[in-house]
Amino acid sequence: MHNGFQPFYNENSEILILGSFPSIKSRENGFYYGNKQNRFWRMLERIFEEKIEDNIPSKKVFLTKHKIALYDVIIESDLKGSADSDLICSQHKIAEFEKLFPPFTKIQKILCNGKAAYNLFIANYKIKMPVLCMPSTSSANPRYDINVWTNAIKNA
Repeated sequence: MHNGFQPFYNENSEILILGSFPSIKSRENGFYYGNKQNRFWRMLERIFEEKIEDNIPSKKVFLTKHKIALYDVIIESDLKGSADSDLICSQHKIAEFEKLFPPFTKIQKILCNGKAAYNLFIANYKIKMPVLCMPSTSSANPRYDINVWTNAIKNA
């Protein structure tokens, strides 16, 4: 079994961005969206018009500054590759989210990075806050649209 990452958040987090499960490259690099082909960090740079240094401490400072929390719906999986489509057939363990929501944080909405994250989350949790299915930032997704992300992040 492969382990995912601990949630990244603090008491001031307002937006939770949920992935499905870390890719092989992300697990090798030790933090969320560690595959350089993924558009995630470049997207945030464009949305906030701010450079993010390519190291984990700088990414954490950026996320904290912009009140963004990161986590994955699955925290443990026997997934062999990195494809979300393979998650359905994998053995996996769903994350627990209670400590990420008020009164522990100020999270007001959840942005699911792709359909797999969205479908897994809504199948396992019922919550009274907006949960949006965002176009995946994966380089494999031809339907990625930064405008959808910008609107969701900027219109808190």
